[in-house]
Parts: sequence; C-alpha cells; structure tokens
Amino acid sequence: MTDGINLIITFEMIYQVTTDIKEIKGAINLPASKSISNRALIINALSYSPYPIRNLSDSDDTKVLTAALFSNSNKFDIGHAGTAMRFLTAFLAKIVGEWEITGSERMQQRPISILVDALNKLGAQIEYLGNEGCPPLKILGSHLKGQTIELDGSVSSQYISALLLIAPTIENGLTLKLKGNITSRSYIKLTLELMAKFGIQYRWDDNVIFVPEQKYFALDFTCEADWSGASYWYQIMALVDNGELLLENLLLDSLQGDANIAAWFEQFGLTSTQKEEGVLLEKHKNRQPEKLVLDFIENPDVAQTMACLCVAKNIPFHFSGLKTLKIKETDRITALQNELAKFGASIAEPQFGELAWDGKLDQEQQEENPIINTYHDHRMALAFAPMVLAGFSMRIDDPMVVSKSYPGFWEDLKQVGFSIEAD
Repeated sequence: MTDGINLIITFEMIYQVTTDIKEIKGAINLPASKSISNRALIINALSYSPYPIRNLSDSDDTKVLTAALFSNSNKFDIGHAGTAMRFLTAFLAKIVGEWEITGSERMQQRPISILVDALNKLGAQIEYLGNEGCPPLKILGSHLKGQTIELDGSVSSQYISALLLIAPTIENGLTLKLKGNITSRSYIKLTLELMAKFGIQYRWDDNVIFVPEQKYFALDFTCEADWSGASYWYQIMALVDNGELLLENLLLDSLQGDANIAAWFEQFGLTSTQKEEGVLLEKHKNRQPEKLVLDFIENPDVAQTMACLCVAKNIPFHFSGLKTLKIKETDRITALQNELAKFGASIAEPQFGELAWDGKLDQEQQEENPIINTYHDHRMALAFAPMVLAGFSMRIDDPMVVSKSYPGFWEDLKQVGFSIEAD
C-alpha cells in the first residue's frame, strides 16, 4: 500500500508571450472536456464497468481523479483540483473504508461544508481534520439512505453534481430541493444528461430533482472536446482580422453549457459550422458590440475569457451571474481586477456577483510588459495570453498552471504563430 497520492508539482517560470499575426488558418486538436471526463469517471466506477473511458481529458484534475479511483491507498492529496475534491468526497462517503482527502493550501481554504452536511444527513460519517468547514476530511464510508435534502441553488453546482452522481446508488434514491436562483444550471443538466446516457432515470420539476434508486449500465463511452478550452480560440479569432480555424472533435450540439458562446461570438463577426471533424470557426469581417452585457449564471468559467477580450478591444461591459467566482481556484473577481489594472483598466464590482468596465484605459496606470499573476488558476493564464493580439505586451507567471485543464495550450499557440519564451 502506498502512503497516498500527491500530484502537486511546483513550477517556477515566467513566459514572455508575443505575436504579430493578423490571420489564422489551421486546425487545433482541443483537449477533451474535463467536466465530462470527471463525471464519466465517477459513473464508470459506480457502474463497475469493464470499459475504460475513451478520450479522457489529460488535465491535472482528471489525472488526479483517475489516480485516486485506481489507487490502493486510502489517503489522497488532490492539490488544486476542486472537482476531484467534491466528487471524491461524495463517492468515498458510500465506499466502505476509512479515507482521508486533502489538497493544496488554497484548497484547504475552500468551503465544502454544504456538501459534507448534506452527506452526513444521508448517513455519511465525515469529519474535518483542519479548519471547520474546509478540507482536509476524514471519511468513514457508510451505507447511505435517501431523503429530501435542501440546498442553496446559488452555490457551486459541483456540490449538487457530486450528490446527483451517487444518488442512484443510495437506498431509496435522493430528492434535492434547490432554494433560490440556481447557479450553473447547465452543469447540473450536463450531470443528469450524462447519467441518463448510462441508463439513469430522473425527474426535474422546477427546483426539485428526484433520482430513484437504480443501477448504472456499463457503457463504452467517448468524451467530447472541451468548450471551455474552445472559448480561448473564439477569443483569439475575435482578436485577429480574419481566418478559418477547425476546432477538432468539438460539437455544437453539446452536453456542455459553454457551447452557448458560439452564439455570443456572432457579435464579433464569427460563424460556427459543424463539420464531421469538428467545428469550423470563421471570421471574414471585423465587427464588435458597442457594449457587452452578459449573464454568466450558466457559464461562469468563460467570464475571464470575455473580460480579457473586452479590455483588449476597448468594449465597455456589464457582467452578472458571477457569484461563484470568489470560491474558485482563486477569488476570480479580485484576480481580474488586479491583473486588468496593469493594462489601465479599472474594473468595478457594482454589486456582489457583478463586474463592469467603462471601456476606458488609464495610460498612466499601464505597466510596461507586466507580469500577470495567475494565482494558481489555469483560466487566468489561458484568458490573458490572447490579449497580446491587441498589441499588449505581457509575461505570464506560473504558465504551466494551464495543465489543470489544457496542458497543450502553449504548444497550440506556437502552432498558429505565437512566440512563447521562458523569461
């Protein structure tokens, strides 16, 4: 037996990112969807499937989850992987044994009490080994018995998805009553539709989801490409003058809610066409909205993409539906404000869960070739790097943080004409 899983890798590096390209033509082999991969892994384990999941994401999150599920250890260190923390907590709560699960310093600050409280009501035995309400956790795998659980629908959808994934295996099933406005409804829908592919029946009426006790079917399953990863290429295409780019293995008719961005980017002159090989993204005319007003309640993971795009193109914006951004890998609201300020953009937070900008850059506040701090957050590096297409110069701190969701990002940028050099 090993002493546990520890996949935390520290990189001390800065990348200088530059480019002068105005046109893009080619194809990008996008990473597989991390959201689908992680859910499919839990379902595969619960179905005792003999089939491996095909085209799994090679992201850190998925690697950590895979390692945990196939480990002979009872102790797991999942680093920064929030999805793995939540999904494993629910999964281990029903697997007989004594388990410990921890993570990075940031992970030990991220709340998980909503999920732990819900699981304990179902008969789980979970204790905090550090600060109350946060990892690390001690879990005694127990027989879980279903009942009605009330949850605040405005919290992270990953709590809800974690419970739903194990719901069919709970005695008498599970009823979730979601109070208030539901954040990231698309991710809950993704979870349920993926469960349905593996034979699960459910009912979702208004804010009540009922999953009866039943068995998952084993299924030979292939993961589709990642729409969150695709968002950075939509951002890039919006910043060049023209081009045609095939995003391989991507589906417009996708399980992923972030597929909605294809319609958003029509305002930037981009068209998306489904081809057999993937989605063909085309831009043959320059246009942009006078102001961008978007609600990210269903798509919080692309907020950084859109904020960076707007600043790069001097487009005033008002974004809402961002309440969950404060409890992600970092406080993404503060991180965006801090780093976009280095380009002279003063980003306001009119109300909790909102961001707004007047479209004005303060030249006196602009830094020359600033270092963009990523705060251990992959989406900071992924969203900021394309801004060099607008003439900004920048260096990216901790650039390999992209391995959390898109390990090949820097190589893909080089493929279309970006210069990436270690500084």
